[in-house]
Amino acid sequence: MPEGHTLHRLAGQIETALAGRRTLSSSPQGRFADAARILDERTLTGATARGKHVLVAFEGLAEQVHVHLGLFGRWDVHEGVPPVVGQVRWRLAAADGSTSLDLRGPTACELLTPLEVDALLSRIGPDPLDPTATALDAEAVVLGSRRSIDVLLMDQSVIGGVGNVYRAEVLFRHGVDPATPGRQLGADRWRAMWDDLVVLMRDGVRSGRIDTVRPEHTPEAMGRDPRADDHGGEVYVYRRAGQPCLVCGTTVLTRVVAARNLFWCPECQSAGRVRG
Repeated sequence: MPEGHTLHRLAGQIETALAGRRTLSSSPQGRFADAARILDERTLTGATARGKHVLVAFEGLAEQVHVHLGLFGRWDVHEGVPPVVGQVRWRLAAADGSTSLDLRGPTACELLTPLEVDALLSRIGPDPLDPTATALDAEAVVLGSRRSIDVLLMDQSVIGGVGNVYRAEVLFRHGVDPATPGRQLGADRWRAMWDDLVVLMRDGVRSGRIDTVRPEHTPEAMGRDPRADDHGGEVYVYRRAGQPCLVCGTTVLTRVVAARNLFWCPECQSAGRVRG
């Protein structure tokens, strides 16, 4: 499932391509046809992201389009308006034919009223990519919880936008045992992790990939081969189960937590060795 930086990057691409322009909407697949007729010929006014959700707004319309990609959804951006290929839930195109976007396989693509938008946003925790959000917005929930921090980080009602890669990597970067209960984490450590997520996820928006290794652990610095993985980016533990830790050489482990594979180094992240 795409992580929060991908959705913020996508919202920016939609705005860059179409904001302030008259657009054409259609649903070649048919499942968004009624809403597409309402949106057709309207000027797009903005696209925003919160956590793993995107909202698209149009001139003269109180409702907004809500998109959640889920595990299989994706947006394809085209120059021009090519023939439709495959199952396209929503085609959004500039009226002048210069560019178009095809949405395929999302978990949600729906037109929401203002009240429904407010209800959606109320269910999403503070987003590290929201410039108005701070560590304090989630601190009480995290530090007051008996649940482990590896579960809390994946709960979108606690923190919006953090997914499996950022979860594993921020825990490693701060030497936190994934099984640590939130209430044992400590305010200083939580705030440091939040600040780190802000930096890492902003970098992800800019680059379009997740890079979490510090300069001394890059392939160039260590004389190792670059990571070969379809997710891209240089990471410490994510999808490195069975391989040696880049820092201490201990074998990276994995287990299923919150329905996703968690990766961690049992030495660098052992209890009692937590780094602030």
